[in-house]
Amino acid sequence: MSGGTPVPAGTAATPAVPDAPGDVPMVRVRGVHRTYGSGRAAVRALRGVDLDVAAGELVALVGRSGSGKTTLLNVVGGLDRPDAGSVQIGGTDVTSLDAAGQVRLRRDVVAFVFQTFGLVPVLSAAENVAVPLRLRALPIADRERRVALLLRLVGLDGHAALRPDELSGGQQQRVAIARALAGSPRLLIADEPTGQLDTETGLSVMALIRAVVEAEGMAAVVSTHDPVMIGLADRAVRLVDGRVLPA
Repeated sequence: MSGGTPVPAGTAATPAVPDAPGDVPMVRVRGVHRTYGSGRAAVRALRGVDLDVAAGELVALVGRSGSGKTTLLNVVGGLDRPDAGSVQIGGTDVTSLDAAGQVRLRRDVVAFVFQTFGLVPVLSAAENVAVPLRLRALPIADRERRVALLLRLVGLDGHAALRPDELSGGQQQRVAIARALAGSPRLLIADEPTGQLDTETGLSVMALIRAVVEAEGMAAVVSTHDPVMIGLADRAVRLVDGRVLPA
């Protein structure tokens, strides 16, 4: 990932895909279809979706519930496989990766932030942020330095020892963002990250994502319904009935 803070030496993992060369977008989606069920009960969640996202770009994915936003995010992030079409990250077709490659993709290349935060209740803020680094078997000293840097980046360096139930909703989401950044991902996927927050707190979280994308040089795709949040993105992509509307 260019422009970001590298993970300290000693990281055991090998990136699943190379950096995107030249003008190749960090994310390239072409002709993606995804259908759930069959026959009359079939739901065509995605219908020939094309999407490019450049490194350092924040794209807001907008549309009504049922428009296909979450399905598209899951397909891009390797949580789901399309029935047809391709998804490339850094020039590599991730839909062709085997199970081990998919695990490496989600561990080393793509990071997720959800509206439910997903923090471990019994762990402190610092321990939650450190979870991905523990999975990488990063040395303790390197792990502590990275965690301290990330908590400072999200404005929570004074809250490291607090558990999730001792933090506000906005603070919990900031911890979730710091955890997502722990492994220096090249792509951040956020599914309604401000959905459980009030407008002011949600705006501050979206502004944080905006700042992180610029500071770390990653690509980001964020689904949201809020027009104020959409205004902080570089551009908005609208989904209707599983299709991307022309810009």
